[in-house]
Amino acid sequence: QVQLVESGGGLVQPGGSLRLSCAASGSISRIYSMGWYRQAPGKQRELVARIISSSGTNYADSVKGRFTISREYAKNSVYLQMNSLKPEDTAVYYCNSPSSPLPWGQGAQVTVSS
Repeated sequence: QVQLVESGGGLVQPGGSLRLSCAASGSISRIYSMGWYRQAPGKQRELVARIISSSGTNYADSVKGRFTISREYAKNSVYLQMNSLKPEDTAVYYCNSPSSPLPWGQGAQVTVSS
């Protein structure tokens, strides 16, 4: 079964940027939609960005205008560019498919703090 590996997390100051990557161990080209989720301490996991096929995108209101999701079919990868980061963006970020769920990866910790 396809496994997902997230990377690119870290500690960043408010206003900074990070780019998360998600690499799949197998082909995800036929998966209709891919997304990025996050889970903050004590909160439920939430979907923050979704990409449908290669270009249709949706974002949670809390990240709209600051985050950009993209996917690269040739590399079976999904990315999340995060700009103007805020402390409330602190969470573990996961990629997965809203339309065809896969086993969860280990996630990438993002901490926004001065």
